[in-house]
Amino acid sequence: MRYANVVLDIPTRSLDGAFCYAVPMGLGSVVVVGTTVLVPFSHRDVVGYVVGITDGPADGVDPDRVLPVRQVLADAAFDEVAAGVAAWIAHEYACPLCDAVRPFLAPGQKVRVVRASADSPWELVSEKAGPVDVRWASLTEAGASFEPARNASRQREVVEALRRGPQRVAELAAMISGASTAVTALARRGVVIVEERRQVRGREGTSLSSAAAPRPEHLTDGQLDALAAIDGARERGAGDVVLVDGVTGSGKTEVYLDAIEHALATGRGALVLVPEISLTAQTVGRFRSRFGDDVAVLHSRLSAGERFDQWDLVRRGEAHVVVGARSALFAPLRDPGLIIIDEEHEGSYKQDSSPRYHAREVAARMARERGCALVLGSATPSLESLRRCEVGSFRGAAWTRVSMPERPGAAELPKVTIVDMAEQFRRGAHSVFSASLADALGRVAQRREKAVLLLNRRGFANFLMCRECGCVPECPHCSTALTYHERTHSLMCHSCGRSWPVRAFPDPSTRCPNCGSRYLAAFGVGTQRVEDELRMLLPDDVEVIRMDADATRTKGAHQRLLEQFDAAECAVLVGTQMIAKGLDFPDVTLVGVINADTMLKLPDFRAAERTYDLLEQVSGRAGRGDRTGEVIVQTYWATHPAIRAVVHHERDTFLVPELDERSDAGYPPFGRLANVVVWGKNASAVSDASARMAAYVREEVEGRPGWEVLGPADCAKARVKDNVRRHVMVKAPVDADLGGVLSSCAARLGGGMGINMALDIDAYDMA
Repeated sequence: MRYANVVLDIPTRSLDGAFCYAVPMGLGSVVVVGTTVLVPFSHRDVVGYVVGITDGPADGVDPDRVLPVRQVLADAAFDEVAAGVAAWIAHEYACPLCDAVRPFLAPGQKVRVVRASADSPWELVSEKAGPVDVRWASLTEAGASFEPARNASRQREVVEALRRGPQRVAELAAMISGASTAVTALARRGVVIVEERRQVRGREGTSLSSAAAPRPEHLTDGQLDALAAIDGARERGAGDVVLVDGVTGSGKTEVYLDAIEHALATGRGALVLVPEISLTAQTVGRFRSRFGDDVAVLHSRLSAGERFDQWDLVRRGEAHVVVGARSALFAPLRDPGLIIIDEEHEGSYKQDSSPRYHAREVAARMARERGCALVLGSATPSLESLRRCEVGSFRGAAWTRVSMPERPGAAELPKVTIVDMAEQFRRGAHSVFSASLADALGRVAQRREKAVLLLNRRGFANFLMCRECGCVPECPHCSTALTYHERTHSLMCHSCGRSWPVRAFPDPSTRCPNCGSRYLAAFGVGTQRVEDELRMLLPDDVEVIRMDADATRTKGAHQRLLEQFDAAECAVLVGTQMIAKGLDFPDVTLVGVINADTMLKLPDFRAAERTYDLLEQVSGRAGRGDRTGEVIVQTYWATHPAIRAVVHHERDTFLVPELDERSDAGYPPFGRLANVVVWGKNASAVSDASARMAAYVREEVEGRPGWEVLGPADCAKARVKDNVRRHVMVKAPVDADLGGVLSSCAARLGGGMGINMALDIDAYDMA
């Protein structure tokens, strides 16, 4: 008798670990690690995931009392190594084990089961994400010379069509009325053969001309050094990490491509992560041009069926290179030789819902378990990665930094100019564009070139404010100022998504909700306003393309807008952070930053790092071709180290004072940080729960050096969707078991009616 260790899909901290079930003889060959099963638990049937197979029950367990597995609901989605990584995620990030297993499951798989009747088997609910078989028709050998009867006109048309080659029956039916009936009749006579073929949804390419990946004649010295370091780490098979620290446009993607070729030549595959969906179209184009259909793509903009097909290509071993966003890390690639994380500094690699993992840390764990190399690439590496490379190791793996300080060929880093907007304002200039930026945009239009303008806001203005009483309209459900959208004449909350219409602004009937004054003014700048003012500033033959969260809601919008920008003779691309990194357009000669200070004033210890990263990354979009690039950064804080470091591309100008402050305060990379958020409708219950959680943590870590508990206090967003929010911050040493400590304290606190709690280990979002 074989036994299965099953993780139940019941997201509660009280069920810690797997439960033992007997595998019936009839299911012995199909119940393996990774399968989804139906098992009895507490007088009901529940869904579970097999994470281990043994020849006997656990010690001390009576075999006669072990209940059997009822039914297999889905084929294996992961293996023993992935099961071990899931257990590590559950402990490291203080989440229920079932939450840690779910990322490894097939796309679209749901935990709910249904059945048509009491006698029929249970079926797992999915988002239409199963395999799709398509009927194809082709002529048999006898059919090549077959002549239909003179009155069988439909059969004659079908045969003529199939003589040009096999075709889908659905396509024949769309072109020839009654083709399905004719195909069936011809199949009975042995003239046509009909077969089921697997349809692969989401086989996507790209028409961006700049996305092609021609092989360069020569690699730079930096590229050769990086490639040698990666090959060495892969051959050692110990989970070593190589940080490719290359300036923007230094050819990191070419290093990735060559390294993957070397891995494929040894029979191993590669996982490639990119930070945002907006990068996927160009990235896929580069990889597909080198590796063809050996590339599978996984990201959230694909439909459930498309994601399943791409995922299943990997599971069946038909694709050995996986490219995608954060979740692509969990693709069932059998033997990866490389895991590559491009733009590794990006905050989007941190998951904001359970399990709240960081892709870099999970990838490092996977690399150790799989015996492969982890490659991190960035022009602005995270402070954590730089620190680990300085130390030389972390959690048993060697960390190596390789510098790529030059761009290939004649391309040079762009010249960066800082414009002090406070000085511009004192001189009476109140435009969105400084004189320097307006003049530079005019020169771009004259030379028929392209420009990119970055603004880390969407909407027409940040907020409305009453000039008489100072009231700023806020969302009645969240402690967030409403953003004014001029195109739709609406105020929108970007926390809960609600919106309220207002009269065309400024309109006398639009009045302050506090004092009734009609003197409401729009403050701040949004992407819509920049787009409108650009159209007034530039000639009509210059295309203005806006790319933000509002403009890219629909499927394929990212790629369509990038294709439009790429195809234009002269254009300006206005956008938010999604345009700041990864895009490679050689004919972009100007980059403008409308307001570089957006993030500097946020109550976040990473604010300066994020500002520096964003400015350095967006600066790198200019001058990637033969023509020299220019960058103009508008700011009200021209003396800040993060701003000054970008001017001469000197990271230490920002890094030295930043690391000193982090070290003194015990913040990462010199420590770990967790954010425990408690929320609910009842303010007193939330306050009590957060206070008790803080007390439990203080009691648990008392006397341990390097630990500090801050709070509880109101969150920066103290109310969201009518929920009151409070949080507790926990600092710990770099090598501390932060997840284990908080998980035990949370279990001790238990659940409360209407009280929710999130344990965010290695937190990035402090709001």
